Amino acid sequence: MSQRFDREPIHEELERVRLDLHQLIEQATAVGLRRATDGTRWTNGQMLWHMVFGYLIVRRLLPGVRLFGRLPDAYSRRFAAALNAGTRPFHVINYLGGCGGALVFRGARLTRLLDRTVNQLHRRLDAESDESLGRQMHFPVRWDPFFADRMTVADVYHYGTQHYDFHRTQLTLEPSNR
Repeated sequence: MSQRFDREPIHEELERVRLDLHQLIEQATAVGLRRATDGTRWTNGQMLWHMVFGYLIVRRLLPGVRLFGRLPDAYSRRFAAALNAGTRPFHVINYLGGCGGALVFRGARLTRLLDRTVNQLHRRLDAESDESLGRQMHFPVRWDPFFADRMTVADVYHYGTQHYDFHRTQLTLEPSNR
């Protein structure tokens, strides 16, 4: 018998993030968007793009987890090991992607992108069977602190929000009082 998955918490967190990003974009000033984030080399504008990009990644990860979840465990273990071997170039590409993506996706364009992505994730989540949500594969744990050695399809839906919430704490859109 397959596990029964409660989809509602994921739907709720997607909506919370959607509202939060809209508020951040509406309240952000040009100066605030250019300000450095806390603990990264990105600006706030670049970080906002990266936070949304996490949800685009979720959409790309889901088919892989569904596929590898049907294969013997060794396949995804080897795949994750190969990706872990490429951690250094991944981090460089990830950083540069944040810099470049923010040049194209900002303001209303960024919120529209998240809106479309969240809507797609809602529809896809509702269409997932409990069996599908339970499929799992190994992940490259050196790529992201929120990647676990093994993640289910349900875990991947939640990953986007873990990623968003973590980076949300690094934003410095308001001037500090230091």
